Amino acid sequence: MSLPCLPFSPACELNQDPILAVLRHWLAEGSLAQPLRVLEVGSGSGQHAVHMARHLSGLHWQPSELPENLEGLAARIATEGCQGLAPGARIEPPLVLDVVNPDWPSGPWDAVFSANTAHIMPAAAVPGLLDGSARVLGPGGLLLLYGPFRYGTAHTAASNAAFDAHLRSLDPAMGVRDAHELTCQALAVGLVAQDDVAMPANNRLLVFRRGEEPGA
Repeated sequence: MSLPCLPFSPACELNQDPILAVLRHWLAEGSLAQPLRVLEVGSGSGQHAVHMARHLSGLHWQPSELPENLEGLAARIATEGCQGLAPGARIEPPLVLDVVNPDWPSGPWDAVFSANTAHIMPAAAVPGLLDGSARVLGPGGLLLLYGPFRYGTAHTAASNAAFDAHLRSLDPAMGVRDAHELTCQALAVGLVAQDDVAMPANNRLLVFRRGEEPGA
């Protein structure tokens, strides 16, 4: 019996180990108890879900995607999501999640993770990503956002500036987001900036922690 043709992201293949190192620091070696319940927003090909569950013990990973992207993600989880996982780790069947819809998977989650989504979703949807994460995270829970970010009008590399221009040419609502603006928006819903980690290929990983009460 032939295996299904699974979606594949070269970017995921290149960045999954650096991302794993940051998640291992903040989750496995942090103050959060096992099992670690992580909601991934915009799981895409599912490669991150599989890779993290293969390396982080006690990880319970919940993938999610928009309805039109769910089929390929579900195929990968069904094919690879039950083999070779770390002790106590598991990957749940993927769920439909649109960040602008208030009906998010019920928490509390220990962490919300999202890679390469903020610059693709419309600018008006980014506050929904932050607000939804704050609502479903437990006290002390973490929001981890990976991708390219700028700082005011300054890009971290010429390639990111070119990428930003390309995205905006496709849709003016897309574009590389301002990390300073994100930090202010996050703080308004009770997510306090904890770290801003330099990653390969001129990307960053922004870490926020939820306070005792969302918006507090």
